[in-house]
Amino acid sequence: MTTPTLFTPTRLGAIEVKNRIAMAPLTRSRAGMDGVQTPLAATYYAQRASAGLLIAEATNISRQGRGYAYTPGIYTDAHVAAWRPVTDAVHAAGGKIVLQLWHVGRMSHVGLQEGGAAPVAPSAIPAGGSVFTEQGFEPPSMPRALRTDEIPALIEDYRQAALRAQAAGFDGVEVHAANGYLLEQFLRDSTNQRTDAYGGSIENRARLTLEVVAAVAGVWGADRVGVRLSPLSTAIGDTPLDSTPMQTHGYLVAKLSAMGVAYLHVMEGQMHGGNGADAFDIRALRAAFAGAYIANNGYERQTALDATAQGRADLVAFGRAFIGNPDLVARLRHNRPLFDAPQSSYFGGGADGYTDFTQPQAA
Repeated sequence: MTTPTLFTPTRLGAIEVKNRIAMAPLTRSRAGMDGVQTPLAATYYAQRASAGLLIAEATNISRQGRGYAYTPGIYTDAHVAAWRPVTDAVHAAGGKIVLQLWHVGRMSHVGLQEGGAAPVAPSAIPAGGSVFTEQGFEPPSMPRALRTDEIPALIEDYRQAALRAQAAGFDGVEVHAANGYLLEQFLRDSTNQRTDAYGGSIENRARLTLEVVAAVAGVWGADRVGVRLSPLSTAIGDTPLDSTPMQTHGYLVAKLSAMGVAYLHVMEGQMHGGNGADAFDIRALRAAFAGAYIANNGYERQTALDATAQGRADLVAFGRAFIGNPDLVARLRHNRPLFDAPQSSYFGGGADGYTDFTQPQAA
């Protein structure tokens, strides 16, 4: 019998993967408030190393970039030291793992910022929704607009995070430019009202993402850098769409392709509620990019088999399914039922619902 494409090897730039299944970055809020991962993280990721690519949970590039309690960082030596056992464990289990570099921008709270400072954003426009603090869920605080002269230091924070990710033993990095966080806040004209070189035209609004990717690629080489995008997502921060999402993302993707970026990781449609993917020409976006394409959002076994077999995606990312099914690849390959992990175990806590489950795992 022919092996379905989903279970065959491929490569994303310089990263060779053993199958077309990616583990999406999943915030689990189990690091310390100092952003240092616990030893449980090594077990958690190694359990899931049968995936072709593990995309580690969104990781703060700086204290300023943090928007949720108990999320990990990659801006101190202690962070590097805590991540190193994770990458070692994944590699020992035969897996590949990249780190998602994260700055939340306006999706933060003064209680999470050093000295109670205001979060930063392209423009002083408050976000909706809520962020998770030590006191529980709270509305995001009013942000202040980044000054133009602060942007070089922000880009340097990304570069330093990329260097530290390299020191921690990752196989590459993914620049998070999606889901209503800082880089997407710059990209969308709904959240960017600047009049300097980082606002106004599509070219100006895409500038920061491209400069960040160039800085990170200067550390890793573009062929070990991925970028995550979400052209239609409004869920986080109640972030309004860009007025011309196809043109804006088409421009950005063409530039990323010319840079030789390893892969795009795209949230197709809305994150919550109706998918809405039909409102955007994902295939045209895919066609404009020369590298690998990771599809994400609501995929199940059959749709993932179809997408990879038909060449619509090089990999398919699964998120929630990996929480309760560390052996997801085997379950998908053999068409076994999946365990639906309780949402109460998603965020915070210890081993229960993270590395330990009461239901049996498939061999």
